Parts: sequence; structure tokens; C-alpha cells
Amino acid sequence: MRTAEFDELFASALRGLERVGPTHLRLMLEGGEQAEQTARDLAARETGCCSFFSFTFAPGGEGLALDIEVPAVHVKVLDGLAVRAIEAAPRIAS
Repeated sequence: MRTAEFDELFASALRGLERVGPTHLRLMLEGGEQAEQTARDLAARETGCCSFFSFTFAPGGEGLALDIEVPAVHVKVLDGLAVRAIEAAPRIAS
């Protein structure tokens, strides 16, 4: 279920994606307070399920920066999330 929710968030709010490092992905989100609430809720639930994820939120440019980090052993999970984001929001430049 969260997969579909992440896809919906990416499709509606994702405006940029940057691979900061092998274990660090930065997503730039637009959509104001609603997008931020959705992202924070999803991050909290994902952390509850998969505690290896680290989610950090910060104002960034014209929106919200969401930094997602994982230990090196879970880099393939982060890779999968990046692919999902690009597929859900193909207009972004990665």
C-alpha cells in the first residue's frame, strides 16, 4: 500500500532527484503543506517498518528537500526507490 502512496507522492510533488552519494538520495518536493504532511507520514510509517531508513526534511529552494539515507548494505533498496521515483515522475531531471 505504501508503494502506491509513494508513487502518488512522486507523481504529484516530485520536482527533482539527486543522488548525493551511493547511500544518499535527495528528493525535491513541491506541493506545499499537503505534500509535506504526506511525505512526513510516509517517512514515519516506512521507518517503523524498515528502521534502516533515515529521512531528513529541510526547506530547499522553492519546496522541500527530503534526504533519504540507508546503510551500504541496503543500497539496492535505495536504488529501487530512486527508480520508482523516476518512473512515477518522468518529467524530472535526475
